[in-house]
Amino acid sequence: MKRIELSSPATIDGLRLTEVAPATPAPHEVLVKISASSLNFHDYLVAVGILPAAAGRVPMSDGAGEVVEVGSEVTEFAAGDRVIGTFFPDWLDGPATAAKTTRMRGDQVDGFASEYVALPAQAFTKIPAGMTHEEAATLPCAGLTAWRALMVEGKVKPGDTVLIEGSGGVSIFALQFAKMAGANVIAISSREDKLARLRDLGANHVVNYVEVPEWGKRVRELSGGNGVDHVVEVVGGDLTQVMRARRVGGNVYMIGALSRKPVEFMAGAIINGNSSIIGLTVGSRQHQQDMVRAIEANGLKPAVDRIFPFEEIGQAFRYQEARAHFGKICLSW
Repeated sequence: MKRIELSSPATIDGLRLTEVAPATPAPHEVLVKISASSLNFHDYLVAVGILPAAAGRVPMSDGAGEVVEVGSEVTEFAAGDRVIGTFFPDWLDGPATAAKTTRMRGDQVDGFASEYVALPAQAFTKIPAGMTHEEAATLPCAGLTAWRALMVEGKVKPGDTVLIEGSGGVSIFALQFAKMAGANVIAISSREDKLARLRDLGANHVVNYVEVPEWGKRVRELSGGNGVDHVVEVVGGDLTQVMRARRVGGNVYMIGALSRKPVEFMAGAIINGNSSIIGLTVGSRQHQQDMVRAIEANGLKPAVDRIFPFEEIGQAFRYQEARAHFGKICLSW
């Protein structure tokens, strides 16, 4: 079977397509034919060696496909079931702990850039009905991160206001989940074409942060003068405008660091604002199952920008580097 492996040192150009013996399932495992994956910032950091992984590691934390064989002890799945992987092999349910979140797929353990994988049945959940494999492959990392931020930690309710940054996968899922919950959404971006598309997806207000450098004040005005209830923070770095945008008692969910700069803000902003900054990484298998049920009930469709063949994984990462995409970039066998 074919699979992608990391080089040593890891580089995008060093990603190599290899042939290995076919995978076979143990009694508690399922054999899944992987059809699709999607690119996350985590995958990029692994691919370029910023997050160290062993030479020969199979990258990609997301995977979607079809069960082709089940082990003798498996009862949850059957051949023909369409499934998606889970980001954390060891976090099935309950709160996050070091033991549950230490190992990540495509990093400390092999990921899904492989034609077939044989893994414990608990490494998968069902795909939402009506989704393609490519659409479903966007859910385990980006989708679940946005779900946990707003629906698990934030408990977003109708009438709340949510601020999203940019048009990457997590931000768009946050927009979709917020609207699903009856919340208002304010979106910021540097490009008018992307702002228009965010408005088409349901954003109530949009702000070009290049044209409006003091965008925190503008966001506060658009939220009725009180500030937003929830901020889905994916950039990091200087949070001055974020602190100006959120309301007293509002939450900031730190889920990304696209700027790769240290987080900065005046201490008084968080103290006087009586606010919480909540750091989080993706979610548990139970969170994923809850998300899948909600997606099915509401008919949510992920935003897929472009699909590359797995053999063109290097070109896909280069496309991701350009940051011109809207939504998710996918890989397909």
